[in-house]
Amino acid sequence: MADHEIRTIRLDENEDFSDTQSYGQRIVTPVRFSTDPRDIGWVRENIPCQTACPADTNVPAYIRTIMEQRYGRSYELNRLANVLPGVLGRICSRPCEAACRHGWPGNGEPVAICHLKRAAADHKQLGHRITENLYTPTGKKIAIVGAGPAGLAAAHDLTTLGHDVTIFEREKRPGGMLSYGIPEFRLPRDLLQVEIHNAIRLGVDLKTGVSIGSGENDVKVTSLLREYDAVLLATGCASAIPLPLRNIESGVDISASVGNVENGLDFLMELHRGEKKQVGKRVAVVGAGFTALDCARVAKRLGAEEVTIHIRTTEEYIPVTKDEIHEAKREGVSIHGLRTPVELLLDEAGGFRGVKFVQNRLGGWRSGGRRQAIPIEGSEFDEPCDTLLIAIGQRTVTDILDVQVDLDRWGNVRLGEDGMTSVPGLFSAGDFVNGASTVVEAVGHARNLSVKMDAWLMGRVRRKKVVKISSVDEPLRQRSYDFIPRQEMPTEPLSERIQSGSREVETGYDLKLGLEEAKRCYLCYHKYEIDVDNCTYCRACIEVAPRNCIKMVEGVEIKQDGTYGALQEASEWDKVGAIWVDNNECIRCGACFKVCPTKCISITRNEIFYQDL
Repeated sequence: MADHEIRTIRLDENEDFSDTQSYGQRIVTPVRFSTDPRDIGWVRENIPCQTACPADTNVPAYIRTIMEQRYGRSYELNRLANVLPGVLGRICSRPCEAACRHGWPGNGEPVAICHLKRAAADHKQLGHRITENLYTPTGKKIAIVGAGPAGLAAAHDLTTLGHDVTIFEREKRPGGMLSYGIPEFRLPRDLLQVEIHNAIRLGVDLKTGVSIGSGENDVKVTSLLREYDAVLLATGCASAIPLPLRNIESGVDISASVGNVENGLDFLMELHRGEKKQVGKRVAVVGAGFTALDCARVAKRLGAEEVTIHIRTTEEYIPVTKDEIHEAKREGVSIHGLRTPVELLLDEAGGFRGVKFVQNRLGGWRSGGRRQAIPIEGSEFDEPCDTLLIAIGQRTVTDILDVQVDLDRWGNVRLGEDGMTSVPGLFSAGDFVNGASTVVEAVGHARNLSVKMDAWLMGRVRRKKVVKISSVDEPLRQRSYDFIPRQEMPTEPLSERIQSGSREVETGYDLKLGLEEAKRCYLCYHKYEIDVDNCTYCRACIEVAPRNCIKMVEGVEIKQDGTYGALQEASEWDKVGAIWVDNNECIRCGACFKVCPTKCISITRNEIFYQDL
């Protein structure tokens, strides 16, 4: 035994073993959980992708596990934040990519975060085991109205917290807009049904074909409030906004009175309910969102020869992903900008024959980052077409309620700090609160609300967000990864996708493409820190840094909320208080760590984490 070193490791009772790996031996990584404003502020400032994600998805962590070819673990890291990773890996609006540090000026294109989410779902083992942290049963009963993304996310989380959950859905199938609004060529239904099943498999009682409302045969919200301990409204935002036109009375739904004119959302929902839909040879779509593009691409698959999308501003300001626009154009859809419909063109018999538009010019910026469209006097022109699909947005319908709730100025339900409406025990989540938004926004809002619902039901907070901090032994990126170009998503040939109608357009990354794209991530959740007490101010780290990321500073601003502010850089040695890693500029290449002669640079992994109390 003399030739062997014997070590006794004493473990703190608060250490966490959730990162244990099985590679022939047990690896124990000390972990601490922090609610310090400086740690929370650091994560929010330095992990822009996660901060931009409404569901707080731990993007760097799941991309890193793809690099390690641990696809099941990557899928689970996704599922901790958004319960439908395979779905969102296909149809997410990708706010994370717009914020990605790799896409900042001089850094290249953003990492394909959404495509990598799908890669984890596609390549996990067939027998992958889903893991859940479960509380014991509480005996509390919750009714959720609506089985869309918000309802499913809330049902999943409330079930794991030990509550008995029943979902009431008016359609025959769960999924909401996922099942009835998004075409199958973007979201395969077999995958959707698997992920829905996984979300509610822990005991959720799903009742489909049940209408909640104020009608004679509807189940009333008041009766649910009497029968259940809490009720959550998650019915979405499924009423189409009418198109304002000169020759149509304000607020009138022209789709009900003029043939060959339909609301785009209704058009898609009827199609996905199994109704046979037809369009003319020339189809015009008015609108600039995902629904408008979906309508246009569906029209192509239904045999339209000419499909045009008409928008008020320009293509640059369409709030959809560039990939969606690119694929629509490849399929033959044209986008015409700077025009607003002002009148329907009708023949002598009252039949639809086209739309009159007015030409616009771009004005200033509107709230929300979009441009104003200013009509040009005397610029009106006619656009002949056979079918008009209107997709200018949706609004909330509150007439299903037989109780009076406070509404905001947009007609959406107003919530208190506890997530509750003005009616005790009645909560609301997703688009029913926020108006028409995206799937990931609905999921994120519902998951945050489920924690508030649980706290109200149980009288205390039992799940909260903290920063999970663990040590990292060495840099995990190579500088050469910075020069890997973004990997393009493979797609089906045009002829096959149009002919099939339902064949998925994007085929997904294979293992090689996924690995190459994962390497591009800067791993922004790695925090490089210099121990000032051990630093000799040799400047070796500054000289080897490929960017201006290591700086001499006099001090660091501390904001009123306790978070770090701006660095106060020093240009003279007698004023230097510390050598500081500017993590906002750091690309985590590890050059400073490797060159430091005193080993005073440490690396930690900092992650937003839901901690069960």
